[in-house]
Amino acid sequence: MSGLERTVRTGPKLRLSADTILADALLSELVAPGPVLWVVSAWISNVEVLDNTLGAFSAVLGDERVSRYRLADVLARVARAGSQVRVVTRPTPHNQLFVDQVRTIVGIDADLAVVFDPVEHEKTVCGRDWMISGSMNFTASGIGTNEESVRYVIDDAEVAQARLDFAARWGGNR
Repeated sequence: MSGLERTVRTGPKLRLSADTILADALLSELVAPGPVLWVVSAWISNVEVLDNTLGAFSAVLGDERVSRYRLADVLARVARAGSQVRVVTRPTPHNQLFVDQVRTIVGIDADLAVVFDPVEHEKTVCGRDWMISGSMNFTASGIGTNEESVRYVIDDAEVAQARLDFAARWGGNR
């Protein structure tokens, strides 16, 4: 596939946020799970990432529950769909809270690995054939209110290279 990309600058001045881009990308991973989903962020919270209160995504989510889904819920669904989920973040109490939440939801039957890296500062989520990267941490402020620059890429070669780089840095599969 030839690459497609878009850079979005978010924040209150432009009245844009990255929540829709992130929701669409994560939904695509639920529809067609890749071999590994990488979530790399210096700061990470169990933020709301998918609003299904109108039931628009019920066919993809596979249940009758109509509600809002948080990042830990979606990562657990991706892991249970057969993808390996890799989370890389800094070793802080704030991030540990998220890791504990996602581990509880994922359980022991899915492939989840967490790496705590004290010098991690990159912000990327990388799926099957797409990647979102930029200045945005995966927190409420990063996704919803901060002035951020977010690059959304659909490109098999670039995404494959990112997965290779992540595996070289933090172990695991590509």
